[in-house]
Amino acid sequence: MSEKEGIATLAKERKIKTVYHQGAMIHMDWQAKSFNILLETMEKKKQWKIPKGIFFKMSPNQSKAKGVMKSKSHRPTVDDVHQWARSLDKLLAHKYGKAVYCVFLKSEFCEENIEFWTACEDFKTSKSKWEMAFKAKHIAEEFVKSNAPKEINLDYATKNGILQSLAEPSGSTFVAAQRKVYSLMENNSYPRFLLSDLYRDLLLDVKTQGKRN
Repeated sequence: MSEKEGIATLAKERKIKTVYHQGAMIHMDWQAKSFNILLETMEKKKQWKIPKGIFFKMSPNQSKAKGVMKSKSHRPTVDDVHQWARSLDKLLAHKYGKAVYCVFLKSEFCEENIEFWTACEDFKTSKSKWEMAFKAKHIAEEFVKSNAPKEINLDYATKNGILQSLAEPSGSTFVAAQRKVYSLMENNSYPRFLLSDLYRDLLLDVKTQGKRN
């Protein structure tokens, strides 16, 4: 039995499907063909591992990533992967691209940035003052307040502005903070992502898949 088959068997027995890539946790459907590109990339680099008896629940973003990767409509083409290198906007606009970027950030232990950015995008969809207040409080407690579980790096003025607005949040409550976090990703983790083995191997694999088709 190969290492991959062993992991799949153990995951099936435990009813949890977990794989690690450079320290990043990915939950997977082993039978989903739409995972093939990422699985093959990881297998080539021999980076499969699973600590016995240690399993985790999916975060909301990881759950979304799983659903996206199972959807054939969002699987990347060669052109898609090339477009991701043109700007961070194009990467985040593609659901598969965003999911892969989340995996990369997880491997660098800075996934709180993309999670905060995503939460801010969701905050913009609020349809009532109650919903806006509820989401604002959650975002602040999760990412903004001192010693928050996923505290992001914000200057005092920006952080204080958010906390002061929680009593009556508005559409502009997180605008400044979201821009700062976006700029941080754009100038730091995004360039590293484009130079990473994960991105380069994925590009190579989609090219290979394209030739086969």
